[in-house]
Amino acid sequence: MTPARRTLLIGAIAFVAALGGVLLGRTLFLPAPHGVELHDVLHDQLDLDERQRAQLQVVEQRFAVRRRALELELRADNARLADAIEAEHGNGPQVAAAVDRSHEAMGELQKETLAHIFAMRQLLRPNQAAKFDQAVVQALTADER
Repeated sequence: MTPARRTLLIGAIAFVAALGGVLLGRTLFLPAPHGVELHDVLHDQLDLDERQRAQLQVVEQRFAVRRRALELELRADNARLADAIEAEHGNGPQVAAAVDRSHEAMGELQKETLAHIFAMRQLLRPNQAAKFDQAVVQALTADER
């Protein structure tokens, strides 16, 4: 492999990795509502009772396991994408297929995150749910305001 081709390949891999990181970051981390994370709202501002705290802990533990599995799947997808880029040195069918697989995993993670948010909401009393809903909306629209 020529030095120019190697430099181009490294640049392409770095670009794709950076793009994947941005997409993953936007999927995984909701913008914090006015500097406060959504879970902080849940734990610190909603005055949960002991039953709610216990149920919330179970919901959070289940999601942590599922999120970790999906994050590992995304890492494997990134490795397959790197292999495809190295093999094709361009945006060929292997690269396109690897990107599609990665997007499926990202979409699944986003769906699981939303299911987690709704599961947490189910544990709340109506007055708590209203505050939680406001925090979710603020988290999702923080850049728009």
